[in-house]
Amino acid sequence: MASFTTRAAAQPLKNADELIDSVETFIFDCDGVIWKGDKLIEGVPETLDMLRAKGKRLVFVTNNSTKSRKQYGKKFETLGLDVNEEEIFASSFAAAAYLQSIDFPKDKKVYVIGEDGILKELELAGFQYLGGPQDGDKKIELKPGFLMEHDHDVGAVVVGFDRYFNYYKIHKRYGTLCIRENPGCLFIATNRDAVTHLTDAQEWAGGGSMVGALGGSTQREPLVVGKPSTFMMDYLANKFGISKSQICMVGDRLDTDILFGQNGGCKTLLVLSGVTSLETLQSPNNSIQPDFYTNKISDFLSLKAAAV
Repeated sequence: MASFTTRAAAQPLKNADELIDSVETFIFDCDGVIWKGDKLIEGVPETLDMLRAKGKRLVFVTNNSTKSRKQYGKKFETLGLDVNEEEIFASSFAAAAYLQSIDFPKDKKVYVIGEDGILKELELAGFQYLGGPQDGDKKIELKPGFLMEHDHDVGAVVVGFDRYFNYYKIHKRYGTLCIRENPGCLFIATNRDAVTHLTDAQEWAGGGSMVGALGGSTQREPLVVGKPSTFMMDYLANKFGISKSQICMVGDRLDTDILFGQNGGCKTLLVLSGVTSLETLQSPNNSIQPDFYTNKISDFLSLKAAAV
């Protein structure tokens, strides 16, 4: 992990042109930066158009694993944004990409505590999977002498945000029992976000709460493939041939987005349109300092005009 003890306090973004000209790629978080819930944040289309016109590569990285890249492509389209599927990297995709990167055996199974996005990405990668939303209604009848069998072919348990999370999933053959009793079974988390925006009205418990429950029952730490893990940054740098020093990570969370950029050696910009307030950023208790901060990404337009 990066050290923050000597990092200078974040500076307000005053000259957007200077930052834009200093990098070739912008990586944007989605929820809290591009949209909140299903509502587009003001000024986003014009900002993205301006950056593309300047020849910048745009990449969209989200820790939300409920959708696949194709499904996120449809969300961008619904919101009126022209974003190519190849520019989208969700943690659902990162889980499948990680399994591919380690040559996870195709004869092994993956149990999913999560939603449809993870299932679709695993299927596209050619992996066998079990679980997901279909286990949401299943229950365990605890009675004297009850012993639950579990699938010994499960070689990985992938945990992401799951609105159908229940005791069955934690304990059933594909959760705790697999991690504790199947030799070499992997425990993979798409992310550990404490909260998420299911709507634009308030914050809800995030994927980290599901990961925490399984971590508590297994006494194991997961391998995290989403932000702030460097896995997706390394993957992106290799895929596009990007020098990490030529990337600016733009996000609304200090402990995921900004840490993700800093761990990857990128420039970082915090926007205050999501979960992090200026008070939180400037609190003496906060050690994560981005290079710059601003209210929302459309400030690129107004600060650009002011700097001319």
